[in-house]
Amino acid sequence: MKNIFLLLSFFCIIPIISSQELVKPPKPFGPLPTQKQIEWHEMESYAFIHFSLNTFTNKEWGYGDESPQLFNPTALDVRQWARVAKEAGMKGIILVAKHHDGFCLWPSVYTERSVKNSPWKNGKGDVIKELAAACKEYNLKLGLYLSPWDRNNPEYGKPAYVTYFRNQLKELLTNYGDIFEMWFDGANGGDGYYGGANEARKINTLEYYNWEETYKLIYTIAPKTLVWGVGPSEARWIGNEEGRANQTNWSLLRQKDELAGKVHYSEFMSGHEDGERWVPGEADVSIRPGWFYHAVEDDKVRSLDELVDIYYESIGRNANLILNLPVDRRGLVHENDEARLKELVATINADFETEVLAGSKVSADNVRGNNVQFTAQNVIDGDKNTYWATDDNVKTASIIFDFNQPTPVNRILLQEYIKLGQRVKAFTVEAKVDGQWKTIAAETTIGYKRILRTNRVIASALRVTITDSKASIVISNIQAFNAPIFVRAPEVKRDKNGEVTIKSEAGNSIYYTVDGSDPSVKSILYKKPFRYNKAVEIKAIALNTKENISSAIKRAKYGVSKEKWKIVSISSGDLNTVNRVIDGNPNTDWSFGSDTAKLPQEIVIDMGALLKINGFTYVPQQVGNALNLIANYEFYTSTNAVKWTKQSQGEFSNIKNNPIEQLKIFTEVKARYLRFVAKSAVEKGQTVSIGEINVIEGH
Repeated sequence: MKNIFLLLSFFCIIPIISSQELVKPPKPFGPLPTQKQIEWHEMESYAFIHFSLNTFTNKEWGYGDESPQLFNPTALDVRQWARVAKEAGMKGIILVAKHHDGFCLWPSVYTERSVKNSPWKNGKGDVIKELAAACKEYNLKLGLYLSPWDRNNPEYGKPAYVTYFRNQLKELLTNYGDIFEMWFDGANGGDGYYGGANEARKINTLEYYNWEETYKLIYTIAPKTLVWGVGPSEARWIGNEEGRANQTNWSLLRQKDELAGKVHYSEFMSGHEDGERWVPGEADVSIRPGWFYHAVEDDKVRSLDELVDIYYESIGRNANLILNLPVDRRGLVHENDEARLKELVATINADFETEVLAGSKVSADNVRGNNVQFTAQNVIDGDKNTYWATDDNVKTASIIFDFNQPTPVNRILLQEYIKLGQRVKAFTVEAKVDGQWKTIAAETTIGYKRILRTNRVIASALRVTITDSKASIVISNIQAFNAPIFVRAPEVKRDKNGEVTIKSEAGNSIYYTVDGSDPSVKSILYKKPFRYNKAVEIKAIALNTKENISSAIKRAKYGVSKEKWKIVSISSGDLNTVNRVIDGNPNTDWSFGSDTAKLPQEIVIDMGALLKINGFTYVPQQVGNALNLIANYEFYTSTNAVKWTKQSQGEFSNIKNNPIEQLKIFTEVKARYLRFVAKSAVEKGQTVSIGEINVIEGH
């Protein structure tokens, strides 16, 4: 009898086991990432290092005629770079090995324009070799940037240069160990020294370099190297230099259309839902306004608020983040940059310190084949290789996390199992508050990683609903956190007449100083706008009185106010609105030049008094799509509006991709009158715009 019972039990178990075994994993859907791309996604963030001749000439783009003798750092320490990157949680460093001016940070055998002809280490140094060793020591991956454009090389634009370019690629890919990413800038062709030719050279970027052949060369030498940027790349530019992706961000791209010139770079911010290739986005941004170091930007390091936003709008939106650290003339990451990175790391670590889903009870309204292999529990098991999956025909489903007790939540992290493709098109997050479901987020794509910042709710349960998906749902990870309240720094503005306005989020108190000291609750309490027309640095904090948490310090530096400034003359444009260029508001702008009043065009300003100045800034138009940016300029000063002295001329390098305030420094002079000449436009049109003209006052 006992044997019959055991036999019946065995036959009952067989169908259960069989049904478990018969459930197959979901089939891959759409374009898929390679293993190389998956490992790249998992890096999430790494440093960019811009450090070259431009560091010593105070330029963003060198012209190509600068002497290698100028490269002479006094305390170059690549181990410091690696330590700073490691402590910032970064997984690698990409070094600009050669920028557009053609100077090489390694002793290339193919050119004399390199560190071998600099005073640094008597010409025996190799920055890349040293950095490769430092990265190995700190367990960081090494990547390299090699500019396809070379404003120095006399052969640029001719077939011989492509051979030169590839020869340098071979050097970089064979002499320094594994290179995780090869970075190719999209800036190609234009003005340059070109061995003394001093001319503009035009090329067809996609055809000239024969990228397919160049990529074959790379993959033959270094199959582990991911290629970024132009041509049939494996990762794409995010479409801006602000470090931010769109909320909808597909890792897919219609690359065939892009290579045919049918895709505008603005589309890179979102990718293409119908893309035929996996080409994920990389968000690049500098920790300062410029990419190279400029001492005048030491007090212009991006605020903590900005960097936190950048983190959530890059890594939190299915993109990798490459954050630039402009190494200074000593050869070090500046202490101001390092201090800000430490603040950022502390903030992000605190945000993700308290995870709340791991101990919850998880259930889903559909599990693939009711099989334990695809259970909802997989999203909280901490294993990136397990996932919750639905049946093939189920593209809408919910997963619920029940808490033992009401739990505060204000961050949600989600990840798809991207080895099977990117599928989710839309989802919602609901919190059960006081017995009622409340929608706290309604979003679109997920991809490798999506992080949502929400208002804090005290929830007894969370429900994530995939409302639209290309195929069955495959989610590998869902987490929720209770992050500390983040208080944003206040916004400080001063108008032309010196009136200062400080704003903060509703309910916060604001404290400020004007004497250079750091503000605290013992400082001046801001109550209403006040006038301060002298040169000043205003420092302010916002205080969340309910939680007694203060913001980071906001610093706003001003020269003497512009209340005495007047427009003396303009060569074209509307005289009634020209005061917008000196109104103290960068969001108002004025245009001049036209098809009948062709460039160059000029504007003359009277500052109303004799001032010591050692530079000026041009703020381009900030609002709109067609910004009518100025490419080349001249800047003159005068004490009497009769005799003029040219103080600065040249180009606003990279302004097309990074339309921020452009700063130019010159030897200190006394001046009352300014003459600003717009010589040419970025898009070769005849109309250009100005948001604001400012001067840098001397001491």
